[in-house]
Amino acid sequence: MTMISGDIQKAIAILNQNDLIAIPTETVYGLAGNIYSEAAISKIFAMKNRPLFNPLIVHIHSINQLEQLTRYIPDKALVLAKAFWPGALTLVLKKNSQVPDLITAGKDSVAIRMPNHPVALALLEQLRFPLAAPSANPFGCISPTKAIHVEEYFGDTLRMVLDGGDCESGVESTIIGFEGEEPILYRLGAISVEDIAAVIGSVNIKNKEETTPDAPGMLLKHYAPLTATYLTTDLNESIQSFAHQKIGLLLFSKKIDDPQIVHQEILSENNDLKEAATHLYAAMHRLDKLNLDVIIAERFPDIGLGKTINDRLERATKK
Repeated sequence: MTMISGDIQKAIAILNQNDLIAIPTETVYGLAGNIYSEAAISKIFAMKNRPLFNPLIVHIHSINQLEQLTRYIPDKALVLAKAFWPGALTLVLKKNSQVPDLITAGKDSVAIRMPNHPVALALLEQLRFPLAAPSANPFGCISPTKAIHVEEYFGDTLRMVLDGGDCESGVESTIIGFEGEEPILYRLGAISVEDIAAVIGSVNIKNKEETTPDAPGMLLKHYAPLTATYLTTDLNESIQSFAHQKIGLLLFSKKIDDPQIVHQEILSENNDLKEAATHLYAAMHRLDKLNLDVIIAERFPDIGLGKTINDRLERATKK
């Protein structure tokens, strides 16, 4: 069984053996290994059943480490790093020869971020190597925001979850890459498009790619419960279309008065999109354990982090 522990020294010992642990970040828990260990990185792909064409994110503890991993940093990338690191921003930059191709799916760029979590940073500061850490879940499944989520996924195969409590942001990092000097948004995430634009101006969005994704999270189906899940702008119509079935609802701020509903998850009674994003995956995990026939999610306001929530729900409900 997986050990859930806050013991950083134990985590370091496992990582130094080229094995894997799960680490907490402010976004989701990550399945982490030494980026310079082919054995560890291969194990990440195998344990997640993740396709090798889907690149991994490298986690660092200092902006100074960029020089160890990259060969060119656009000016706007530095501006973004100084504005949002440590934090839920991943930058895709031209890699140098030290970064293994296995990490980057053979591409000449590498995705890098500095997590804003005290446990993750304390761990990274004591390691001799950065960590690759995609979300600690089987490929395509709901991302984990609690240590217990990871244990439920990998309890027979993962030695340790480094416990850092519940994840504060609750959705993955925003990913920004560059075409020349121009920023491109590859994944909507915990930092809104509006917040990015306030720092560097408008960005183009290119966040869907099925065959050769430039960054994680670009595949059309992802973050999906095992229970059949639907996204709707008309809750009443959707509920009626599944009459006489066990229905669970995923809602923004208000419950629905309908006796057909088995369970309802409200993400923010305060109509707060940031709070809703924080609670999104935990609510999806709870719904998925209820042996429902169907989960119906309502579409969120398409502003700020509502765009990120809608993106996750669209991918979760893609057939």
